[in-house]
Amino acid sequence: MKVVLLAGGFGTRISEESRFKPKPMVEIGGKPILWHIMKEYSFYGHNEFIICAGYKQNVIKEWFADYFLINSDVTFDYTEGKNDIIVHSRHVEPWKVTVVDTGLNTMTGGRIKRIRHYIGDERFFMTYGDGVCDVDINKLLEYHVKNGKTATLTAVMLEQQKGILDIDGKNAVKSFREKSKSDEAPINAGYMVLEPRVFDYIEGDRTIFERDPLEKLASEGELMSYMHRGFWQCMDTKREMDILESMFESGNAPWKKWDD
Repeated sequence: MKVVLLAGGFGTRISEESRFKPKPMVEIGGKPILWHIMKEYSFYGHNEFIICAGYKQNVIKEWFADYFLINSDVTFDYTEGKNDIIVHSRHVEPWKVTVVDTGLNTMTGGRIKRIRHYIGDERFFMTYGDGVCDVDINKLLEYHVKNGKTATLTAVMLEQQKGILDIDGKNAVKSFREKSKSDEAPINAGYMVLEPRVFDYIEGDRTIFERDPLEKLASEGELMSYMHRGFWQCMDTKREMDILESMFESGNAPWKKWDD
């Protein structure tokens, strides 16, 4: 199955890094977070990727263009006026990667719509290029197939980070308590499985996938959630980037299931 990755946004909340590169190309452990996500899918046997690029899309294309040579042992032979390149060993993944310029200001739904001809009439995975997770991709797929709906998204529980206030109409605090497990709320973590008919729910470039399409699918009973109780972390801010970097460098990165 093909894996669609949304990687075209501006990443304004992590501008310390995104002013130089797209947010999915911000590095964790010396590799873009996009690479980490692709390694997750590849671990489960899914090796064909379609990257919906936009902002600084040339950076993504250049990185993949150089990836083979950078990760191989190579001899450059210039003797006798030659310009031969001899590859001795390869240390790259068995990936097929299509990078598509889906526009600078295109919304998430529009980006998905623009890659329709690369998908055809196949079921496909889709996720965002700025978060990692240890969800079992193939169990997610099995769950989706079993339910037979148009779309399945992975849901995670987001803990309330602050104390809970009960405020009256005059802004007086009537009660205060610390957060508890009961204050968790499920959120969309991405890692979706979509049927090709999902394209019919997207009008065009200005469509935000998480609004009209998902809302309509939900109202029609065509959207399922796969509850994941394990690890998930997005990378919206520099602080979250530092958290992921620290996890990876310490050898405690729950999303890293592959061998070095």
